[in-house]
Amino acid sequence: MLFPKKVKHRKWHSDRKGTKKLVKPETRGVTLAFGSFGLKAQSQARVFSNQLEAARRAMARQLGKTAKSWIRVFPDRPITEKAAEVPMGKGKGDLKGYCFDVRPGRVLFEVDGVSETVAREALRKAGTKLPVKTKVIARE
Repeated sequence: MLFPKKVKHRKWHSDRKGTKKLVKPETRGVTLAFGSFGLKAQSQARVFSNQLEAARRAMARQLGKTAKSWIRVFPDRPITEKAAEVPMGKGKGDLKGYCFDVRPGRVLFEVDGVSETVAREALRKAGTKLPVKTKVIARE
């Protein structure tokens, strides 16, 4: 699974409540940069590193050995969670894992070196492993 080698801050501040309504579309990472086909996010969600790994594995299994794939996001946001049945207070919880905040329009994966049908099917399968609505895009 993906996670940073070293972090400046072990725990981040929590986001404000109710900010999901004010989600702005992504401005960076919205076009294909490496491959011919890509998986683009249509909605907003937090994608955890284990979800990205599951999507990558599903995609790689479908693509085979000849294809080249790129992961365009990196989970560097730490997520904490308090243990089960722990009373309120006594500080912030322990580190649970890392995630990436996906906004609409962000390209998550790219693929090249295979036919269009294989690439579309592989990216579709990868999209089912993620908590965001996605669509497969192609280079014009």
